[in-house]
Amino acid sequence: MQNIFDFDAMVKHRTRAARRLASVRPVLEDLAERLLDRLDDTTTRFARALDFGGRGALAPQLAARGMLVDSADFSPAMASLAGGRPILLPGPADFGLAPEAYDVILAPFSLHFLDDLPGALIQLRRALRPGGLLLASLPVLGTLHALRLALLEAEEQFTGRVSPRVSPFPDLRDCAGLLQRAGFTHPVADLEALQFLYANPLALLHDLRAAGETNALAGRSRTIPPRALFAAALATLPQENGRMAAQLHMAVLTGWAS
Repeated sequence: MQNIFDFDAMVKHRTRAARRLASVRPVLEDLAERLLDRLDDTTTRFARALDFGGRGALAPQLAARGMLVDSADFSPAMASLAGGRPILLPGPADFGLAPEAYDVILAPFSLHFLDDLPGALIQLRRALRPGGLLLASLPVLGTLHALRLALLEAEEQFTGRVSPRVSPFPDLRDCAGLLQRAGFTHPVADLEALQFLYANPLALLHDLRAAGETNALAGRSRTIPPRALFAAALATLPQENGRMAAQLHMAVLTGWAS
């Protein structure tokens, strides 16, 4: 199977971003809060939690709810700053998580860079005790769509060729089915459409870099793009009241382990 993502590049991006998270922490905390709202809606009491890739926005909130929290990440730097007991995940094919170790697993925006999303969900389900809960979020089709098209058009104009610069995202309609295939019961996939406005369009790219979301596609170009490419692409994006609008279509996944 051909890899979509460059796993080593993704880890390097997350490690580099560990030093810059303060600038995007409000956004990360807002996204994590959307999972926590669903957690608080359940009547089940959870004692042992896994924070899967929470980047420091999740583990303290789980601990405040009285849970023992492990924080897992593929990046040692991210795992150490996340706020729970750090766990370094050895790789995407085998997370190395003990079976039936957790009552609840929360994975905020930490699964979308994995080639085998169904396999990742299976691994997380196996790490849950019977009756345990998975809450995860990931970008789906429609996210940064305008940016994707603008970059393709600008690169073709400047260089005569194109390379992928925005990750492919799953369709929301497939997400509940992925949970079901992984063995979860009562699978639910909800959509939340979010919009971010930027007075300086380049700030969007800076935020993506600070969050560790830099392009890690295996098929990305390794050559340095023309200096004016990104500015030209961003100048074509839609605006609202003089600010550039960036769209995030977020799927929130809920599934129970039987």
